[in-house]
Amino acid sequence: MTGWPATVRRRAGPAGLLLVAACAAWVWTVTRWGGTPAMPGTMGLRLPAYLAMWTLMTAAMMLPATAPVAALYARTVTAHRAPRMAVFTIAYLLVWGAAGLPAYGLSAGLGRAAALPPAAGTAVAAAVFAIGGAYQLMPLKERCLAKCRSPIALMLRYASYPGPSRDLRAGAHHGAFCLGCCWALMLLLTAFGGMNLWAMLVLTAVITAEKLAPAGRLVARAAGITSLALSVAVFWIPALAPGLTGGGGGPAGM
Repeated sequence: MTGWPATVRRRAGPAGLLLVAACAAWVWTVTRWGGTPAMPGTMGLRLPAYLAMWTLMTAAMMLPATAPVAALYARTVTAHRAPRMAVFTIAYLLVWGAAGLPAYGLSAGLGRAAALPPAAGTAVAAAVFAIGGAYQLMPLKERCLAKCRSPIALMLRYASYPGPSRDLRAGAHHGAFCLGCCWALMLLLTAFGGMNLWAMLVLTAVITAEKLAPAGRLVARAAGITSLALSVAVFWIPALAPGLTGGGGGPAGM
């Protein structure tokens, strides 16, 4: 029994640190953007500021679901665990940070929809919901989700990586699968509005549930069906997509 607390700490440590980092990112998000209405496009940010915001936002949303994988990977690390896990996490976030480049271009383009006639903005919002929902039901989504839900095969692969670049490669590789799993859900934020905290909370819950819950695959499919339903409903309720239709107010427009 004397070794049990130390074992628990070793296993829970990496997951706990990632959750602390996620909480810090959420605190920054809420304090910086909590009182800002849902805004279209890039929210008036230049590329460097947008990338910083995007990286912190993805850290807040993705790290809770990644913590168990990080804890599993930490068990394969026998020496210098803290700095090596830091490299793993940084590499993971760099993948999401790099995804901010196309996200910036897409947000800039879609942000112009808010200045178009309402019918045009609604049509763009419907297309965004339809694309996000369709991807949730595609085999590629299922494959990436399977890797995130059952990462044992990934751990065996990472264990074969030689040299000091192992942690960097492992973090980037897992980040790529996570990006393949979740990009469509992040796309929905362009419809809900930049830094829409309610939308971020709901999508974080969906991302975490589809990766960690026993019925995660059903959650992913339910999210896809819901998104497809929104692609139709937005024609009757444009305020469902305040980031593209200029609607807002209340929680949706927070």
